Amino acid sequence: MSILERLTGPAELRGMSDEELDQLAGEIRDTIIRTVASTGGHLGSSLGVVEITLALHRLLESPRDKVVWDTGHQAYAHKLLTGRLDRFHTLRQLDGIGGFPRRSESEHDVMDGGHAGTGLSIAEGLATARDLRHSMERIAVVVGDAALMSGLSLEALNDIGHRQTQLLIVLNDNEMSISPAVGAISKYLSEIKLSSAWRQGRTAYDTVTERIPVVGTRALELSRRVRQSVISLAQPGQLFEDLGITYVGVMPGHDRSFLEETFRRALMLNEPVLVHVRTQKGKGYKPAERDQVSFHGAALPPIELPPTDVHDRIGGPAAAHGDAMASSAAGGASMAPSRDAEAGAPPSSSVMADRRGYPHGSPLEKGAVPSATPEANAEAKKTPNYTAFFARELVELGALDRRIVGITAGMPTGTGLARFQAQFPDRFIDVGIAEQHAVTMATGLALGGMRPVVALYSTFLQRAFDQTVHDVCQNDASVLLAVDRAGLVGEDGTSHQGMFTIPAQRMLPNLIIASPKDEQELRSLLRTALAQDHPFALHYPRDAGFGVPEREPEVLPVGRGEVLRAGRDLLLVAFGPIAMRAMEVAAALEAQGWSAGVVNARYAKPLDRQLILDQARGKRLVVTLEESVVTGGFGSGVLEAFEEARATDPVYRDTHVRIVGIPGDRFVDHGAVSDLRRLLRLDVPGITGQVVEALGQLGVPASPAGAR
Repeated sequence: MSILERLTGPAELRGMSDEELDQLAGEIRDTIIRTVASTGGHLGSSLGVVEITLALHRLLESPRDKVVWDTGHQAYAHKLLTGRLDRFHTLRQLDGIGGFPRRSESEHDVMDGGHAGTGLSIAEGLATARDLRHSMERIAVVVGDAALMSGLSLEALNDIGHRQTQLLIVLNDNEMSISPAVGAISKYLSEIKLSSAWRQGRTAYDTVTERIPVVGTRALELSRRVRQSVISLAQPGQLFEDLGITYVGVMPGHDRSFLEETFRRALMLNEPVLVHVRTQKGKGYKPAERDQVSFHGAALPPIELPPTDVHDRIGGPAAAHGDAMASSAAGGASMAPSRDAEAGAPPSSSVMADRRGYPHGSPLEKGAVPSATPEANAEAKKTPNYTAFFARELVELGALDRRIVGITAGMPTGTGLARFQAQFPDRFIDVGIAEQHAVTMATGLALGGMRPVVALYSTFLQRAFDQTVHDVCQNDASVLLAVDRAGLVGEDGTSHQGMFTIPAQRMLPNLIIASPKDEQELRSLLRTALAQDHPFALHYPRDAGFGVPEREPEVLPVGRGEVLRAGRDLLLVAFGPIAMRAMEVAAALEAQGWSAGVVNARYAKPLDRQLILDQARGKRLVVTLEESVVTGGFGSGVLEAFEEARATDPVYRDTHVRIVGIPGDRFVDHGAVSDLRRLLRLDVPGITGQVVEALGQLGVPASPAGAR
């Protein structure tokens, strides 16, 4: 058995030798690479923090002590060290291990992660609770260089410094080059600042100096300025010192022994300490080291693996392991130009690769897809996803209207705006992980006469709810919110499903909410949004398009739906691409003896009330369809319209409305979208079954075969 296979928990790390720990690091990296090659996942970030993870778990007594992983996509090594090796092969699969920390999985997971920038606030809350209880647990938080730039992180840093909350902040710097290369003077000063002799001597010196008659106070102030100037000259991190947080760095992030000693001394201080650690993203796997962008995301270029045997699996230290795999895996990551890729086709799944990090990326940003295998070539021929059609249309419109500005929050590739950036770099703004700022800044741009398009994933737009209400809608600003990943997202689980945005938005004055039935209608709705002067939320899923024939996009009337199919017995009213499933459901019902009409609503707000009422006249059952939480969503809007109509028109008093969507009483876990739709009964058989059940409850008979 390998060391990792024998490990039952992080406490056993404290009894291991340096040689065993080096071997264990290699085994962890090997396991992560082999698993992610099969399941997908965040490879580069997790490979980069192996030594950090080992050092923290050797020092801290988890789960009594707490390790908070900001965002959480770098916590794969943590999962392997805390008893999840036997299930790690199920990573991000239905009923398997989640791609982010999950408290339901392990007592060692402090929070259910997924969004960047939350870790510092969570850690401070845990430390404050500890202090109020007068207990002794130690708190550490690992935060990435990009997440540290989010507004929430900066707010938390300010409060931590002000309150002098005792905790260890590990700044994992792997992309943004915040600091210069590690130098001898910086390391030397960090060691001095963490030593008890320095801290005690400094306090004694300040006390004596302050007591000098007449000049003591001024001498002390001058002394502190000189001392701080010397430190600032040799070390970065003055911002943290100014906030009241002791800064230590820059530390080599793959020297486990050095990290362990630094963390140990930092944890002994009765104050907040930030240890700045420089790591290499993708450490131990040469293709990921060379191409940190493509190997960041949940969908990755193909990874070719050597044969598995005990020798290769253990492999020794991670660096040697990475060198051994580099030649074969580099071939698997080769790229070739592709027209489908230029349109936005995903490299290794039907979804673009970005999930959360900064900057994001995939081969799409370079206009290339993997082509080393027949499977990859077959994948490249699939219909591009909705994001690709959105990006292509926005570029065309950007060439016609110089008022259009593309804005995103650290996700230029995932949202497709990298294409807009390439064409119009002066009209592209990436604010980093700061959705609140993105939305409010867009309001100012709109008030100044521009046409801002803010492209965000549905799950991340949740963070800017107040900005949507207070800034965009209250000012009736012509901001287009491009709500990507609307509906079920899949393997990233509870924190990433785009299921809550429609109910949150439907209550807001001035905001128009639309979603297309297919990729060609998406192009028309994008033009519609930019042709009117009110806030507009355009929702579209992560799915590939349906491959419908290309048609000329047009500006559609706001608040007008369309009839896709006439029917006599019941009416299906759908919002978004689920309308195409509604057509299949109608055909299945026809085969069973019921004639079903289908309406493509297009708009959840304003709702095409009259069209729906006209099509429902004389029918016993109306079924609304949406891939969103049903509580307060699109179906609720249709039900409200019928309740209002019943008060004045008796013909609707016997019409029953059945709302079909995502139940609002629980979160949706991770798994393939097709599996989730099956479990939620939102696939064609599931919807058909729900409609048949409703017809049976109402006693609506089916016609005999052939009677129609």
